[in-house]
Amino acid sequence: MPTNEELKKIASQVRRDIIRMVHQCQSGHPGGSLGCTDYMVALYFHVLHHNLPFSMEGKGEDMFFLSNGHISPVWYSVLSRSGYFPTAELGTFRKLNSRLQGHPTTHEGLPGVRVASGSLGQGMSVAIGAAMAKKMDNDAGLIYVLTGDGELDEGQVWEAMMSAAHHKVDNMIVTVDWNGQQIDGATKDVMSLGDLDAKWKSFGWMVLHMNGNVMQEVLDTLAQAKALTGKGQPVVILMKTEMGSGVDFMMGSHHWHGVAPNDEQKDKALAQLEETLGDY
Repeated sequence: MPTNEELKKIASQVRRDIIRMVHQCQSGHPGGSLGCTDYMVALYFHVLHHNLPFSMEGKGEDMFFLSNGHISPVWYSVLSRSGYFPTAELGTFRKLNSRLQGHPTTHEGLPGVRVASGSLGQGMSVAIGAAMAKKMDNDAGLIYVLTGDGELDEGQVWEAMMSAAHHKVDNMIVTVDWNGQQIDGATKDVMSLGDLDAKWKSFGWMVLHMNGNVMQEVLDTLAQAKALTGKGQPVVILMKTEMGSGVDFMMGSHHWHGVAPNDEQKDKALAQLEETLGDY
């Protein structure tokens, strides 16, 4: 299992992949992808119990659902770097007939993807179904879900929160990417989220907090969340991240939610990120 320092090196390469993928097709969402890189690397290389070759059913293993599907670049990179498909395929991102569409889909048969996402608000509902199925099958595997804070504007998310608590879905860990930014600006300006901690608790969830851009804190908090499963309540982690984390001129601004870097910006970004596993 990779050490903390090794995970950081993997994260650096994943960030390079994100920049190159979005640049080469001049389309995509680099900001949130960069912000969630440490979480995704920790999950796939240290926390998640997952098997290859890939099985859609996920029996006897943990399952991950990406609800904020627009950050597909980070997921595709992590999937390829952990062996789901060749890294060379990252070069097909958002191209015609590619399995790596801008938002994850299933009909192309990309290993690792169990549900189409990108229509925001739906991921947790799907994950609840998977978690309840595991309970019915006496399957000890856990369900992990990533959502965005802007995604919480969707009413379906709050319906899912109520449903999970009501049905005691305690084999699921939801993480909210709480970067305070969405496509039209800061979340506080677009639709204030209020006291998220109090809101999730009032819906019957156990709530944890973490800095999603500090690898050791991510590892420790995910371990703490896992220890809280099986106790009759669903678990959520409110994960503070910096949009564009790792690239100084992209950090903290909603501008990079869905804008591709030009040639000069791409070179400037890559100069800040160590190549550790070899570029695709």
